[in-house]
Amino acid sequence: MNPHTLSVTVDIEDWYHIPSVTGSPFSVYRDTDEFFRRWEGRYDFLTEPTRRTLDLLDDLEITATFFVVAGVVERYPGLVESIVERGHEIGCHGLHHGCTLDPGTKQPFLPPPEFEAQTIAAKAILEKVSRAPVVGYRAPSAYLGGWMLDTLENLGFLYDSSVSVNSLYNKTNSDLGRVGTIPYFPAPGTLLPGGNRRLVEFPFPYWQGAGLRIPTAGGPVLRFLGAGVVLRGIRQSLSRGPTLFYFHPVDIAREKFPDVGKGRPLYWMIKGERVERRIRKVLDELRDVPKATLGDVRGGMG
Repeated sequence: MNPHTLSVTVDIEDWYHIPSVTGSPFSVYRDTDEFFRRWEGRYDFLTEPTRRTLDLLDDLEITATFFVVAGVVERYPGLVESIVERGHEIGCHGLHHGCTLDPGTKQPFLPPPEFEAQTIAAKAILEKVSRAPVVGYRAPSAYLGGWMLDTLENLGFLYDSSVSVNSLYNKTNSDLGRVGTIPYFPAPGTLLPGGNRRLVEFPFPYWQGAGLRIPTAGGPVLRFLGAGVVLRGIRQSLSRGPTLFYFHPVDIAREKFPDVGKGRPLYWMIKGERVERRIRKVLDELRDVPKATLGDVRGGMG
């Protein structure tokens, strides 16, 4: 395995999965179950941009890792199957994309036994549709605690990709001062390096300079700061070792989303064709960098 590979990852979730709408202490709807009980309008703004994402990856000859919210399988018949048919790796992005940690206190928002039960259910759903073991996980909204990694390992996951080290905010319950961008084995019960275990953490890339570490994995950073910042951080992280890039198909959705949500009025201000051009620019600029799914990189680590 090339020690400086780029893994392209895609998070399959829709507009209502963000914390301002469902699954957080401050959301409009407690969870997606309540959302679907009460919502009377159109909800699917995910299918069309996912099709375009698959065509984009085909055009660039990239096999990606798709972290899928397992509830999507039921609500969007055939969508996840189409990802599998194109040969991409399927990872788990939770059952309903609810926050596991309270964003404010970083204490468990989803009780650990419930997190385990939901993850077991999500893994089973995704393995049934992918017809393959699902061994990768990404925490919804990247809220992650060390205790979650212990549960994931006990459930048979081989890697997680949720840790975003940066100087702006910390979505975890751990000090990340000793975490870089290179994949590592976390110590039990923490997110810090130093473990002797099967589970590997694939942290997000960042750009380091002027005493700051700015996250540059993609997603909202790509939408609000642009392709140049993301490319700078990915290239710097590639100089250290394997790293990754991520985006959501809804980032490139061209239709206006329903005006629902608390506290994030500008969250979807930048999306659509502009962001699609930025994604293509990032991947075109990094065309010559060797690509591998996160599962393949994990397999190469022994």
